[in-house]
Amino acid sequence: MKNLEIKPNLIDKAFSYFAPVHGLRRLEARTRMALVGGYTGARLDRRQTKAWRTADGSADNVTLPDLPILRERSRDLLRNAPLATGAVNTVVTNVVGTGLRVHSNIDREVLKPFMKTEEAFDKWEREAERIFRHWAESTNCDATRYQTFTELQNLIIRSCLESGDIFVVRRYIKRPNALLGLSLQLVEADRVANPNFQMDTSKLSGGVELDDNGAPVAYYIYKRFPGDYTEGSNEYVRVPAFSKDGERQVYHIMNRIRPGLTRGVPYLTPVIETLKQLDKYSEAEIMSAVVSAMFTIFVKSESEDGLAPFGGQTDSTNDNDYKLGVGAILDLQPNESIEIADPKRPNQAFDPFVQAVLRQIGVALELPFEILIKHFTASYSAAQAALVEAWKFFSARRRWLAIQFCKPVYDMVISEAVARGILDAPCFFSHPLIREAYLGADWVGPPRGQIDQYKEIRAAEKRIEIGITTLAEETAALTGGDWERKHPQTAKEHMMRKSLK
Repeated sequence: MKNLEIKPNLIDKAFSYFAPVHGLRRLEARTRMALVGGYTGARLDRRQTKAWRTADGSADNVTLPDLPILRERSRDLLRNAPLATGAVNTVVTNVVGTGLRVHSNIDREVLKPFMKTEEAFDKWEREAERIFRHWAESTNCDATRYQTFTELQNLIIRSCLESGDIFVVRRYIKRPNALLGLSLQLVEADRVANPNFQMDTSKLSGGVELDDNGAPVAYYIYKRFPGDYTEGSNEYVRVPAFSKDGERQVYHIMNRIRPGLTRGVPYLTPVIETLKQLDKYSEAEIMSAVVSAMFTIFVKSESEDGLAPFGGQTDSTNDNDYKLGVGAILDLQPNESIEIADPKRPNQAFDPFVQAVLRQIGVALELPFEILIKHFTASYSAAQAALVEAWKFFSARRRWLAIQFCKPVYDMVISEAVARGILDAPCFFSHPLIREAYLGADWVGPPRGQIDQYKEIRAAEKRIEIGITTLAEETAALTGGDWERKHPQTAKEHMMRKSLK
């Protein structure tokens, strides 16, 4: 009982003032409830958890004050810590890689009144993909004209992992020889903040203006990165989230981990401290190994009065320095002795300890140990299990990127093409369901990769044989390609081989 800290609150004090007996009973009841709770993790009298202090509150109240320092530390780790850089690079490479490509997949049931034959459906899908590919493979898709659509995907997923979120502003810029005017402007997370960095409120949090339902109304975007020594670094603009006709103008791309969370948190947040400590430990071990390899010797000297002689450090360029040689005998001065620096490195326990820590980091980042450090020395089945488990995470992130970014961009491109008369789509703007039927699409990225390609291909062959998958699905899974585009070429090659026999 002496470790229990139940202090009277305002209600307890009021009861005690007007009715001391009832006040005492109330405090006693609260104390008993704290002692006899059903969950050990909620006990206040246990030594193991007594010093456990937690932060309670809404998602924004707990998260927003810490976001600036979380971003700074996350970026510092990505600049200087190899493990952090490798983890993020692994996610980016497996989620985006060479880019997510669109496969038009219109709703043929809804569009039957407008296209009568399967050939007409196929032709429309090929034309829509051709228009989007023309736009995506040009740097005109980027407002800064630096990147193609694939490179924008790469930067967006990397920025979300590093900073927690990123903003995409839809713009229309007329450029010579450009088929469409749509351009995308990426805005880094730090540039979206409250005007003059005022306090967060229920209607304005993290630079996002909200309505009564918590939906975004507008975003406050600084013209330059806050704090930069450039003109306009303290100037901002208010950009409405939606246009007057209800079209989205700003896309806030983030992974929401709590209801009511306005801004995203960096991917490395749960392991920032662990990664930093591990990086410092690795650096110290490397330095110790270097010292050990240099075979450092210290000459200890004491004067007769017990004090070290004046000028304890010797100039390394002096020819009178002590040097080690084969069979050399050093003539030491009186009261001098030799002490060899022995840091006992390499440390035999270093690798097992680091691997144990890496397994914990991998669990938090959803990257199996083998994938995190690219270390495949176990059995085939163990390596395959690690790849399968990692691919669940990569697939979920790829799906998230397609929903948050790729699909809205595809919708904007096709909508502009239809509005300009470049693509014929009857009744496209007449009803939301018809428009969505035209905009149906699948996004296919680089394949998962195989440890044993022969086994993977035989398994795919068996799945097709028993009818649980299709050639198109297996082609996308094994090579990331489009079977419909490959089929004419494979048929042509087959006929050529047949004619030569």
